[in-house]
Amino acid sequence: MREETAGAVIRVRRREERDLDACVRVLAAVHQRDGYPVDWPAAPAEWLTGAGSLGAWVAASDGAVVGHVGLGRGAEGDAAPGLWSAREGAAAAPVAVVGRLFVAPAARGHGIGARLMAAAVEEARLRGLHPVLDVVASDTAAAALYERLGWTLLATVEQRWGPDRRVSVRAYAAPRGATATATATAAEGA
Repeated sequence: MREETAGAVIRVRRREERDLDACVRVLAAVHQRDGYPVDWPAAPAEWLTGAGSLGAWVAASDGAVVGHVGLGRGAEGDAAPGLWSAREGAAAAPVAVVGRLFVAPAARGHGIGARLMAAAVEEARLRGLHPVLDVVASDTAAAALYERLGWTLLATVEQRWGPDRRVSVRAYAAPRGATATATATAAEGA
């Protein structure tokens, strides 16, 4: 997927091993500016690869990595998969969890997050899985993106992130039926 944005060529492609150092640098800039991830991982490259068991993508602007997203089966403690299954009952499709989404602060405002989400959603649907995700409730910019893309808020729940720490998390599910590309295009126009 290749598109020109504000004079720069933006390309979303599968993440390769050689991208990890650049992804960690972008993640560090995002963490410094926005506090994502909430807790800086001891091994950030491993943190990124752990979430992409079904696939991971980067956005590159003129060859430089400016964004990332992963797609996985989910982990213990993820709220969205259980909430989706409870809501849909026996008819619930198995899920894939979208995660590790971030865009370099200097590259924002060009629809890159929506395009990365489209890549993850498309892969999930190709596998017959319904995309879901969890986001820290205080990350209002991410929640706004998901809602612009038509994702449904399943619930806001408290998660235990340690013996003395609870964090409020919003769980979302992707819209049904809309193609990932159409959803991303609509969000870019919003």
